[in-house]
Amino acid sequence: MESTPLYHDGMRQLQDARETRPLADRLQQVTVRSEFTDEDRAFIQASAMVFVATADAQGQPDCSYKGGLPGFVRVLDERTLAFPDYDGNGMYRSWGNVLVNPQVGLLFMDFERAKRIRVNGRAQVAQDDPLLQEFPGAVLIIRVTATHIFPNCPRYLHKMALVEHSVYAPRPDYTPPVPAWKTFDAFRDSLPGRDRDQGDSRD
Repeated sequence: MESTPLYHDGMRQLQDARETRPLADRLQQVTVRSEFTDEDRAFIQASAMVFVATADAQGQPDCSYKGGLPGFVRVLDERTLAFPDYDGNGMYRSWGNVLVNPQVGLLFMDFERAKRIRVNGRAQVAQDDPLLQEFPGAVLIIRVTATHIFPNCPRYLHKMALVEHSVYAPRPDYTPPVPAWKTFDAFRDSLPGRDRDQGDSRD
């Protein structure tokens, strides 16, 4: 197992207060791993979303939703996954954090089958990754080297059904519509040049 400890003193303090230290240790022994299983790979690569937790150099946190069509996250080997970053609001809170603090936490969830997996690890952000050519619409590629991989109890997951995938999700041979907010006067003059001439595609 990766040398990075799974539990720190604050976690141990609450485990001891609630008498769950033996359970926490057993969960680590039984469920926590540092390499993806075939089941992990299948679940992650079927996911259409991932929640990403990052922090800056001072530890100030940020959490973001990242979505795409199933398959937009790939497990490349037993320790590495990768996914694209698509055009967004340009704030770059998550990936800016990674540039100063590579520690990340990922949460993959399936609300229909009540299943979730957490992946903690170290991320890298690249504008010239060779995988860019394989993800239409990608502007960056994020690679994460896993340190801890583990399922979570799904008991509090609300059962929800997917109605449809976002029309904005990039895919081969497809031009997504322009998001309405990019046509608002409040933002138009601050958009990068590549976006200023795009028309309003609200439908």
